Amino acid sequence: MGMSWTSWPSRAVAALVLMCGVNGFAAGASQPQYLVTNDDGILNSVTFYTVGTGGLLTLKQQVPTGGFGIAGGFFSANRVSVLNSASQECVYASDALTGTIVGIDLSTLLVDSSTFGSAADSGSANGIGLAMNSQYLYAAFTTSNTIATFQLQPGCSLTFINDVSVAGLQGGFINGMAISGNILVATYGDGSIESFNIASGTPLSNGDQQNSSAYLKSQGATYPNSVEITEDGHFALFGDTSTSTVVEVSNISSGKLDPTVVYPLGAGISSSNILLSPDETLLYISNTQGDKITAAAFDKSSGKLSTGCVSGKIKGYSSNWSYLASLALATNSGTGGALYVAEFGGTSYIGVVEVGSSGGTCTLTELTGSPILDPTSPGLLSIGTFPPRSF
Repeated sequence: MGMSWTSWPSRAVAALVLMCGVNGFAAGASQPQYLVTNDDGILNSVTFYTVGTGGLLTLKQQVPTGGFGIAGGFFSANRVSVLNSASQECVYASDALTGTIVGIDLSTLLVDSSTFGSAADSGSANGIGLAMNSQYLYAAFTTSNTIATFQLQPGCSLTFINDVSVAGLQGGFINGMAISGNILVATYGDGSIESFNIASGTPLSNGDQQNSSAYLKSQGATYPNSVEITEDGHFALFGDTSTSTVVEVSNISSGKLDPTVVYPLGAGISSSNILLSPDETLLYISNTQGDKITAAAFDKSSGKLSTGCVSGKIKGYSSNWSYLASLALATNSGTGGALYVAEFGGTSYIGVVEVGSSGGTCTLTELTGSPILDPTSPGLLSIGTFPPRSF
């Protein structure tokens, strides 16, 4: 249990309403600030929470997608992606069972579009992961092992362009994705990683598919799951599924993946989801099969990681939720102010962890108002924020 190719079982949906205040950040004056979830329910929905002055977090609206979810899947197949452009503000979310990607207009909180890929594209087993830039949205269909390219259109709509078939070196399925400039980096959940050139839209392999260094050294016991890319596009960081906290770093400044450098970062169980702070001084690590959050110090000039700080036990482990999943930031400056973490369970929650940083040291402290119920999610894995981080 906990391997990236494993699907989590479906859960019953709870029906409750929540309003909860938390500390640590406030909404910007010029536009709303949202925390967004892909609830991945059988009758799927996207839930919006507003963040008000003083950090009040309020369940704003649950938006039915019109599609069907699977209440589980790969940790790093990120099912929600947020666009903040001069022309439109949108949230895109995938419906794993239906095979659709919906576009939600943030000005109305209504679904404006629902788009299929090709007839072959399917994410019904482990979800449909999303990554995007200013022109295209890429969807990783985990069952058909395809990456579909969609062109962004006005009105939060999408036009399907084409798809490409992919596979890991050991036959693994497409999992995590991240984009920087003309490069898309992907993991396969079987120890292998690969990068693609997306200068023309459609992903073209850079011919650098390889097994990660940790996978080779551990004889398959550790393997890359999620991926982050630094703002300057110099390094790709991989959060590994492992019996401890392991992150790998590859230099991609050549436009291709170099062999990864392995960083053991503590005893936390697994590190399948990672997120860089806005100032890139900290790498946040969700100990997905444990009960803690880890932060590692990151040197963005050298790509080196070192031990930082670890939270206490996140409340509700085993009693309320089973796994920690994706991370999101409360603010888009400094170290991010606070972390949100998706808590996967029969009834799902969102944990809130305050980040402290001073004199080269950090602290991670769960807030009193945490966790926050996600009332319609039977298996929460993917969250995001609007406005999104700038890279």
